[in-house]
Amino acid sequence: MEEKINEVLDKLRPFLINDGGNVEFVKYEDGICTLHFTGACLNCSLNSFTLNEGIKEALINEIPEIIDVNLI
Repeated sequence: MEEKINEVLDKLRPFLINDGGNVEFVKYEDGICTLHFTGACLNCSLNSFTLNEGIKEALINEIPEIIDVNLI
């Protein structure tokens, strides 16, 4: 599962890195994927939008086993 998640994240990372940030996979458990923003994404006022409208949507659409995505 970690490999599948990272494959999806790898498609999105260039956009985050371009703005000085990134996202890291932390864990997958019981349908919940946990991620951690780094760099500029960590304190960005739009990080909830990036998570919900970009990353979460992509992960749920591409990996049916994922039912939610959380940040730590």
